[in-house]
Amino acid sequence: MDIEGRNFKKFLDREKIFEEQNSQEVVEKQHARGKLSARERIHILFDEGSFEEIDAFVAPLGDDTGFGKMQRAYGDGVIIGHGKISNRLAFAYAQDFNVMGGSLGQIHARKIAKIQDMALKMGAPIIGLIDSGGARIQEGIASLAGYSSIFYRNVQASGVIPQVSVIMGPAAGGAVYSPSITDFVFMTNKTSYMFVTGPNVVKEVLNEDVTLEELGGAEVHSRKSGIANLMYEDEENTLFGVKKLLSYLPSNNLDNPPYIECIEDAKDNTRMKLRDIVPDDANKPYDVKEVIHLICDKGSFFEISELFAQNIVVGFGRLEGKTIGILANQPKVLAGTLDINSSMKGARFIRFCDSFNIPILTLEDVPGFLPGVDQEHNGIIRHGAKLLYAYADATVPRITVILRKSYGGAYCVMNSKNLGGDFNFAWPTAEIAVMGPEGAVAILYKRELAASDDPLKLKKELAAQYRNEIANPYVADEKGYIDEVIDPANTRKKLISAFEALENKHVNVPSRKHGNIPL
Repeated sequence: MDIEGRNFKKFLDREKIFEEQNSQEVVEKQHARGKLSARERIHILFDEGSFEEIDAFVAPLGDDTGFGKMQRAYGDGVIIGHGKISNRLAFAYAQDFNVMGGSLGQIHARKIAKIQDMALKMGAPIIGLIDSGGARIQEGIASLAGYSSIFYRNVQASGVIPQVSVIMGPAAGGAVYSPSITDFVFMTNKTSYMFVTGPNVVKEVLNEDVTLEELGGAEVHSRKSGIANLMYEDEENTLFGVKKLLSYLPSNNLDNPPYIECIEDAKDNTRMKLRDIVPDDANKPYDVKEVIHLICDKGSFFEISELFAQNIVVGFGRLEGKTIGILANQPKVLAGTLDINSSMKGARFIRFCDSFNIPILTLEDVPGFLPGVDQEHNGIIRHGAKLLYAYADATVPRITVILRKSYGGAYCVMNSKNLGGDFNFAWPTAEIAVMGPEGAVAILYKRELAASDDPLKLKKELAAQYRNEIANPYVADEKGYIDEVIDPANTRKKLISAFEALENKHVNVPSRKHGNIPL
């Protein structure tokens, strides 16, 4: 008996309509916009043949208002399902801009909420591929309620499963808030945009002309707002970036991060370069990323938010195949000082690592907080406290290596021993003090300098004396504020041993609903 004889006609009819809905002609419309189709994106993201779609034939609700036109299409403009990414379970939804501009209506939202619930229940990451004009106007409050249901689930899953948002077109109005709650936001340059109110509204309300790119393009959100953590030049590489990120992360907060075997060349002595990276002149900059690359497994460092707040570097790396989170002051930018943006960037990264059992390595070279009226008036006190709070609240293994400067309040904030740092090491080049030598002697020897015939020479001599007698790592070592002054060339070996010792670290935290981080 053939298939039609078994009453499969409706089944076949639906399949035919579905194929037409996703025809090559429809795909070409998306290509003409410089973008991939929703299904092409899913195909790239998931291991070949592993993705299983759910609710493919769900249809949108009928239009009972008579206001506007509704496009009747299976799936209601969003693909949801599960599959394997690098052979690990993951869930995803991908909005289809070819169906009502990817706008979110009641059924569309219900599908996203459904896959969110499944991801949380199964303890696996969820990736949102966002390409949406925002709320579906024809459905009114139902679409707004749909957004609220998604936001609620974002919050419930926060710190339980990794949540990744990939902006692959417009994300307008309510569509921007779900990404802002998730752990990481990816954007594709020139073809993705995020804004609460679009250029037309800006023009109408403020009489300002602004392009999509200027208002909320990937470059803007990567460099200025910091909302985008990673930016790529095309959609294919954006999706490969998502896969790479997931390779460092556990599936949920009860798992450990994945292990990647590390093969080291016993004859490789490149790490001897660590002895020469920090300049003899304490005011001369260097690139802390060189230190990171020499400490980590080769090629394993994956930087996050590279273009935003560049005076601090954050990202994931591996030590003997095990994932660690790295946070490092960058002397090349603003002398490595902490400001509002770098404090928020660092705090957010620490909170993520602590949520997902990722040990934290801090590489410190910080002269203090950035001074200035602008910083003070915009709340450097509150924002700097976020970094302090994030460190003090974290219960994962935490190790600090002081490379050079560690002054004042910045010393306290950057995972100091009394803030709960588990192991605190210092290189011989470290300078640990209340303030820098020049500032200290200007206060301590104010009268002597004023009375001197050559105050500049005297100040230089006194600063050298202060650096030798007070601002050196051996004083801190002898008083127990650091655990050891180490040979820079042995840093990797010391860190591997220390993190191994901390593998079974357990902290009893006070019973409470949650702390009150200074937002």
